[in-house]
Amino acid sequence: MPNDFNKQIIDEFRANAGRVGGPFEGARLILLTTTGARTGTRHTTPLGYLPDGGQRILVIASAAGADRHPQWYRNLVADPQVTVEDGTFTYPARAEVLTGAERDRIFARAVEADPGWADYQAKTSRVIPVVALYEQAGGPPEASSWGAALKMIHDAFRRELALIRAEVDRAGTGLGTQLRVNCLTVCGGLEAHHRNEDAGMFAGIGAQRPDLAPVLDRLRGEHRRVAELVAQLQQTVNAENADRDQVSAQVARLVADLEAHLAYEEEQLIPVLDGVG
Repeated sequence: MPNDFNKQIIDEFRANAGRVGGPFEGARLILLTTTGARTGTRHTTPLGYLPDGGQRILVIASAAGADRHPQWYRNLVADPQVTVEDGTFTYPARAEVLTGAERDRIFARAVEADPGWADYQAKTSRVIPVVALYEQAGGPPEASSWGAALKMIHDAFRRELALIRAEVDRAGTGLGTQLRVNCLTVCGGLEAHHRNEDAGMFAGIGAQRPDLAPVLDRLRGEHRRVAELVAQLQQTVNAENADRDQVSAQVARLVADLEAHLAYEEEQLIPVLDGVG
C-alpha cells in the first residue's frame, strides 16, 4: 500500500484507540513496527491479525499475492524484535516465522475463515509466510488516567465480542476453526482480566475505601457470573460438533451480562481511580 495511505491509517488508529474506518473498519488490526534490514530505521505498518490464544497473535505476509515478500516481513526476518500496538496496549514482541505443518495448518485455518487468503496464494509462486508475534512484556494502557485505562480495556473487550458475535451470525451450521479460536481467546482474556482485578485493583481500592465494600462485593459476584457464562461458552465451542445457534445464544447472553457489569464498574470505579470519588 502507498505510504501516504498507511500513514492515514496509522494516524487514525492512534487517535481512536485502534478504531479505523474505510477498508479496515470492523477488522482486527494492529500496528507492527519493525527495524529496517538495511537502514536500521524503524517502520510501522498496519496489518490485520488472527487471534491465537493468549500468548501470541498471527499475521500473514500476503502482500496481496505479490511475488515479493512485503518489506515488514523481510525486516523481521533480519531482526525479530518488533513492537506491536493493538489500540489498547503497546508492547515489545518476538516474531517467529512458522514453518512446515504448523504453517500449513494455520494458513488453512485462515483460508477457512476468509477465502481471500487462498486467492492471494494462487496469485504467486512463493509460499505466503505466517508469522507468530509473541508478547514479551506487558504494561498499562497508554491512557491519560487509570480510569481512562480501565475504559480502554473494557472497550477492547466490547469490540472483540461484537466482532465474534457478527462472525458467529455469519457462520454456517457449524463453527470454523478460527472462529473457535477467536471465542476461546476472548474467553481466556476475560478470565485473566477479572482475576487481575480481583487480586489487584479491587484489593487496593478496598484497602483505601472500606465504604466501597458493597460495590466491590457486587463486582466480584458479577465476575463469578461472567465466569460461569464463559465456561459454558468454552464447553460448547470445544465440542466436536458445536452448534452455531447455541453458540450465538451464549455469546449474546455473555455480551448482555458483561455490558451491564462493565457499565456498573465504570460508573462506580472510574471516579475513584481518577481521584474524584
